[in-house]
Amino acid sequence: MAATAEKHLVYCWIERAGTVLFLRRAPGTFLGGNWELPGGTVEPGEDPESAAVREIAEDTGLAVTVTRERGSHTWMDVTGRDPRVHAVVYEAREPGDAEVVLNQAEHDDHAWLFPAQACGLPMAAHFVEALRLGTAR
Repeated sequence: MAATAEKHLVYCWIERAGTVLFLRRAPGTFLGGNWELPGGTVEPGEDPESAAVREIAEDTGLAVTVTRERGSHTWMDVTGRDPRVHAVVYEAREPGDAEVVLNQAEHDDHAWLFPAQACGLPMAAHFVEALRLGTAR
């Protein structure tokens, strides 16, 4: 029996004055129109925390420092077949109020929202779980 393929994703919970940064997937992309925390795919051989820092810079132009793991979620691909997807959400700190500069190929909007405000947005289950943890604090 073949081993199950694995895909590793990393995301960051970035706060400013109690609000959290969310990005909206651009139309025509996978899950277009859905909101998510900034992040993306861990490249082969890459450390997950380093991948998170790189992905945030690519997605938003922000320079962050990962402070701790917030939670993780695992599921099978949306088709129910390989690969198994592992997502880790980190808390990250950014050293100021730099402007968010989106990668327009992936995201068409961003918002700084209180976790309770974001609960009604369309988003994947692992982000809903991160929100649940955020509103429980």
